Amino acid sequence: MTMPSVSVVVVSRHRPEALKYCLTSLSRLIYPNYEIIVVTDPSGEAAIHDMGLTGRVRVVPFDIANISIARNKGIEAAAGNVVAFIDDDAVAEPMWLHHLAAAFGDPEVSVAGGYVRGRNGISFQWTARSVDCTGTAKSLQVDETFNTVLTPPPDQAIKTEGTNMAVRRQILLDQGGFDPAYRFYLDETDLNMRLAISGHKTAIVPLAQVHHAYAPSTRRRRNRSVTDLYDIGASSMIFLRFHCPEALHAARIEAVRQEQRKRLLIQMRDGLLEPREVRWAIKRLEQGLSDAAEMALQPLLPLRSAQHPFLRFESVADGGHVELAGRIWQKGKLCRQAAQLAEQGKTVSVFTFSHTGLFHSVRYHKPGFWLQRGGLFGRSDRGQKLFRFGLFRKRLQEEVLRIARIRWDCRKSKQ
Repeated sequence: MTMPSVSVVVVSRHRPEALKYCLTSLSRLIYPNYEIIVVTDPSGEAAIHDMGLTGRVRVVPFDIANISIARNKGIEAAAGNVVAFIDDDAVAEPMWLHHLAAAFGDPEVSVAGGYVRGRNGISFQWTARSVDCTGTAKSLQVDETFNTVLTPPPDQAIKTEGTNMAVRRQILLDQGGFDPAYRFYLDETDLNMRLAISGHKTAIVPLAQVHHAYAPSTRRRRNRSVTDLYDIGASSMIFLRFHCPEALHAARIEAVRQEQRKRLLIQMRDGLLEPREVRWAIKRLEQGLSDAAEMALQPLLPLRSAQHPFLRFESVADGGHVELAGRIWQKGKLCRQAAQLAEQGKTVSVFTFSHTGLFHSVRYHKPGFWLQRGGLFGRSDRGQKLFRFGLFRKRLQEEVLRIARIRWDCRKSKQ
């Protein structure tokens, strides 16, 4: 099967360090035909220069707090047959693009979405979901090892996440890309609904995985505590006006209020917010809802196609994978060895086990290796039994098997 050319679009604003991690992972994708487009502010441009990537990635200068306009800038700069999206505070597994792009081998597939792991690097933030006309998402049961192509029922769409999705470029251009009315939140969900209305099919690709860190922004702190809910209120109202019968608006708006209030109160209980900050966030939510109710909604026009050639990125990865493993006190030595191998182009996974039942976590480290830490008897997959007794080698084999298909090309022999 011929793999399509893919333009990977990253939007980054005021997060240069997060962008560096993201680009480190993208520079090591095991995929033969992709370009990287970064829509970013001056701090992001400086980060790209610091990494020695100037001229190797396409930079689109942009410094306005509107995720939809920024993504549209990336779409217009894209020259690949498929456009993939990942957030600047996410890192991609090496086989991410291989699995995501393979879905387009089916000519009926217009959109593909993968799975997103959370901060601990193991639990999932988002898997397969559908979304209805109110913007309410619910989980879908799909095969976890193969792609599933879905056509949603009327007034619903198959949900894809903006940090792990891909769409055929011509479809994005024809659709007008993302709606600039959504500065943040529900922007990709609105696109999902429009594509569903047009009859496009979506592939859920469980093996296409990224890790999402939730970096701080103007809307949340590093500990994920809320600072501003204006855009959530505004986007929620805009989505309802576009997609939902008016008779359902009041109930959904009240549900949004309750969801956000619960979120704020939990954070206040945990000492992350002061009462005055909760009051402010609620006020901003209501202001967003009110402003968006009066906003003039504009029709979308087709986007312009790129006028420059495809800028193929030469991946640093050579296709070889190395596993390093040892006890927790060997971590420093193993990480130094992993860094050397990563510089040579290897995909490296480091496993350090303590003689405990501690839960496992996975972190991505520069210059490009994965470190998994935890107890020999502890959980990695949170569905495992709490305590599982066995030898070091057996546990290592289990963990290697768990990640094999998302981290390296299993058709090739290990180095």
